[in-house]
Amino acid sequence: MANTHIETELAEGSPSLMQRVIALRERYLTDRQFTLILSFLVGLFAAVAAFILHWLIEEIQLLLTEGFDTETFNWMYLVYPVIGIYLTSLFVRHIVKDEISHGITRILYAISSKRSRLKGHNCWSSVIASAITIGFGGSVGAEAPIVLTGSAIGSNLGQLFKMDNKTLMLLVGCGAAAAIAGIFKAPIAGLVFTLEVLMIDLTMASLLPILISSVTATCFTYIFTGSDSLFTFTLDNPWPVERIPANILLGVFGGFVSLYFIRTMTACESVFGRLKQKPIAKLLLGALILSPLIFLFPSLYGEGYGSINILLSGKTEADWDTILHNSPFYGHSNMLVPYIGMVLLTKVFATSATNGGGGCGGTFAPSLFIGAFAGFFFARIWNIYNIGVFLPEKNFALLGMAAVMAGVMHAPLTGIFLIAEITGGYQMFIPLMIVSICSYLTIIIFEPHSIYGMRLARQGKLITHHTDRAVLTLMSLDSVIDKNYTAVSPDMPLASLVHAISKSHNNILPVLDNAGNLLGEIDITKLRHIVFRIELYHHFTVRQLMSQPEATLNVNTKMEDVMRQFDRTDASMLPVLDKDNHLLGYISRTHMYSVYRKIVADLSED
Repeated sequence: MANTHIETELAEGSPSLMQRVIALRERYLTDRQFTLILSFLVGLFAAVAAFILHWLIEEIQLLLTEGFDTETFNWMYLVYPVIGIYLTSLFVRHIVKDEISHGITRILYAISSKRSRLKGHNCWSSVIASAITIGFGGSVGAEAPIVLTGSAIGSNLGQLFKMDNKTLMLLVGCGAAAAIAGIFKAPIAGLVFTLEVLMIDLTMASLLPILISSVTATCFTYIFTGSDSLFTFTLDNPWPVERIPANILLGVFGGFVSLYFIRTMTACESVFGRLKQKPIAKLLLGALILSPLIFLFPSLYGEGYGSINILLSGKTEADWDTILHNSPFYGHSNMLVPYIGMVLLTKVFATSATNGGGGCGGTFAPSLFIGAFAGFFFARIWNIYNIGVFLPEKNFALLGMAAVMAGVMHAPLTGIFLIAEITGGYQMFIPLMIVSICSYLTIIIFEPHSIYGMRLARQGKLITHHTDRAVLTLMSLDSVIDKNYTAVSPDMPLASLVHAISKSHNNILPVLDNAGNLLGEIDITKLRHIVFRIELYHHFTVRQLMSQPEATLNVNTKMEDVMRQFDRTDASMLPVLDKDNHLLGYISRTHMYSVYRKIVADLSED
C-alpha cells in the first residue's frame, strides 16, 4: 500500500531528486534501517564540525599570541577578547540574524516545544561564532556550540528525509552524543550525556543509533587528530581506601562550587539581559569585566585547556608555577595558591561577560576548568595544613573536574565517564564515582535542575524522564483546543436556544456578550427536563438557564495544570480564555486524553 501510494504521487508530476530518493528509501529500507544510516552520517558530520571548530580556534590563537613573552604580562590581553566579542556580535546580528547562545538549552527547548526542529543555520553558525569568540580569548567553551551543531545536523537530516517527530528527537540526541564523543574522543560519555542532560529515554530503539553516532564521531576524530587524549594525565599515586573521607569532602566542595557557578551565572545573565536592546552597552560592560580579569589571570584566556593540562600533568612546583606565566604574578611561587583561588572565583564572571557581551560559547569547558582548579586548590590546602593523609594534587584536579561537571550539569554519570575517558584515568573510577555522587547529592538540595534545564523548568517546558510530565510538556494547549463552538447570547429565548443546540456538536454552549466575553455556559445535559416542553419556549431565556463553568483556563496555563483542573472538577469540557477574558475555545477531556495516550504510545515504542 505504501509503495503504491508513493508511485501514485510521483506519477502525478515530475518528482524532484529528493522525492525520488525518499521514494527509493521507503521502498527498500525500513525506518529503523534508515535511522541507523542517518545516525552514522550524523556522527561523521559532527566529527568534521568539531575538528573544524578546534582547528579554527587554534589557528586564530596561534596567530594572535605567537610572539607573547611568557615572563611578563601582555597588554593585548586587554584588547583581543573585546575584539572577538564585537566581531561575533556583528556576525550574529547581521549574518545569522537569530539567537544562537545557550546552545544546549536551545536543544532542550527544540525537543520540548518545536518537535525537535532546529534551524538550518545552526549547522554552521555556532561553529563560526564560537571560533571567533574563543580564538580571540573569550573565556567560554566550544562544546555547547558543537553540541548544538551536531543536534542541528541530526534534526535537519531527519527533516530532509521527512522522518517522524520521534525519530527527529532521536537524531537530535545522536548529534549531541556525536559532538561530545568527537570533541573528547569519549563515546560512552557521549551516550550518557544524551541520556542525562537531553533526557532521551534509553530504549533498544534509541541505544543503537546513539552508540553508532558516538563511535563514528570518535573514530573519525582519531583519524583527523591522532590518538592523543585531550588532557595529559598519568596516574603516579594509586587510590587507597584512606582517601575516601577526602573524596567525600571534595564531592561536597564540588557541589557548593557548582552552586556558586550556577547562581552567579544566573545573576550575571539577568544583568546583561536588561541590556538586551543595547548591544554597545552590553559590549562595554562585558569588556570592563573581561579584559581586566584576563589581564590579571591569563589562565582565563580562551577555553583554558592549557591550564588544566598544567594541573593534571605537573609533578613539581616548577611545573605548576608555569600557570603563572604571562601574568603579573610571574616569578612569585608563593602566590600560586591565591592565584588558583582567584581564578576559581572569577572564571564564572569571565564566562558570563563573554556571553553577555555578545560572544558565543558554552559552560561545558568552564565547568571542567573550574573543577580542575577547585580540585587542585582543595588538595593543596589539605596538604598545607596536614588535615589527613597526603593528597596528590593532580589526582584531585582530575576528580574536581568530575565533581563540578556532575553538579553543574546534574549529570554524575557524564562526569564519571567523560573524565575517565578523556584522561585515560580508568584506575580512578571509584573516587570518580564518590566525588560525582556527593557533588550531585549536594547541589540538588539547592538546585533541582541543571544549568541547562533551569531556564526551561521555570517556563514548564523541560522534558524529563518522568513519563507523565514529559508527555504533558510535549503536548501544547493549541493542539487540544476546539475552536469550533456554537455561542449563544444571554437574552436568547429558549426556543432559539433549542435551535442552536440542534446545530452544536458539543454538550456545552458558551454564553457570550457582544464583546465576546464569557458570561456562562449552557450544559445540554442539564436541560433535558425542559427542552422538549414547547409551552416553556417563551418563558425562559439563556440568562436564566446558564451556569458558571467549573473552572476556566487561559492561554498560558501549563498542560500539567490543565490535567489537574480536569481531575479536580471532573468536568467534560473547560473553556480557554485569552488575557481579555475573550473565549478562544474549549478543551475536551476526551480529546485531551486521546492526544495524551498517543504521545505515550510514541514515547514507549521500542
